Amino acid sequence: MNIELLINLRDNPLEYGSEENFRNEGIPISEIVQLEQTWNNGNLFPIALRELLYLGGKFCYVLDTGWYDTQQEMQDAAREWLTENSRTISRPFYVIDIYNAGEQFLMIYLDEGDNPNVYNVYLPNWRDDQISWLSSTGMTLKDFINFRINKVIKGFNPF
Repeated sequence: MNIELLINLRDNPLEYGSEENFRNEGIPISEIVQLEQTWNNGNLFPIALRELLYLGGKFCYVLDTGWYDTQQEMQDAAREWLTENSRTISRPFYVIDIYNAGEQFLMIYLDEGDNPNVYNVYLPNWRDDQISWLSSTGMTLKDFINFRINKVIKGFNPF
């Protein structure tokens, strides 16, 4: 796959300064196509998401997939949490990061072009009603990944 947007992720496959030397590990195109069938009605994912999955779909040191072994498991779990918390996202979306044991995740809409914005989803019902349970991070997927890589390069935890 030709990498057009996530060049920084391609060029930084190994976590800097980590004793564990975490290395990104992607998933094959065939698995990406299957995910597109399931979560985007067979339409191609945005370029930035396809590149992310290709470069780091199995493991990415700047994203957390929780306890899930596959992208499919992570997508299923997030949608189950939405249902359990009486929340609905009506547009096609894809979860890129899960944290706080099912209370929060990061996602992108699949209908926002090739470099979509990243959104934070916060599910617990006890949160102040003044604060939306779904909010933009203010960054595109490319910018978000670059931001986290740069944190690691500077010696900080990406999260």
